[in-house]
Amino acid sequence: MIAVSLLSGELIFTALWLLCRGILWLRQKKVFWKKEAVLLLMFVNLAVLIRFVFYPFSTVNGHVRPLMINLRSIQPLRINLLPFVHILDYDNKREAAINIIGNICMFIPTGIILPILYPRLDRFGKVLFAGAGLSFVIEMIQLLFPGSVSDIDDLILNTADVAIGYGIYNLVRRKT
Repeated sequence: MIAVSLLSGELIFTALWLLCRGILWLRQKKVFWKKEAVLLLMFVNLAVLIRFVFYPFSTVNGHVRPLMINLRSIQPLRINLLPFVHILDYDNKREAAINIIGNICMFIPTGIILPILYPRLDRFGKVLFAGAGLSFVIEMIQLLFPGSVSDIDDLILNTADVAIGYGIYNLVRRKT
């Protein structure tokens, strides 16, 4: 069993991000600073998603609980495919509220950033599909970690967030 702390996880993500950006800069032989600024927003968005999806609010001795990875055995898959049945299955109302509000707010920036970053995502359906795809990938990655649950409720709420974010993007774009 390997324990990956929040700091280590974010450092690994940052190193991979910088490596990918560096390789692209070398291939292009030019840096497009406007696009890099928007990509920085996406980096921050993804870093926040990593923080709250893979390092939930549970703590050990006042520190965020590390992400546990078990390479020796496959854990039973924990998947909820029934919408809104287990959405309130938490020890207390506060945890349920944090889960729902967190899932409602986490992907709003994604719905704003995607059409700015990728001009081809110029329609509601395209942005919604891309955001749902990102949420789906995150839910599938969660299957690799003991104690994590892939939940259809998360996918639904995250996709709704992307729709809200795109709506905000569209309102601002039309007013400017």
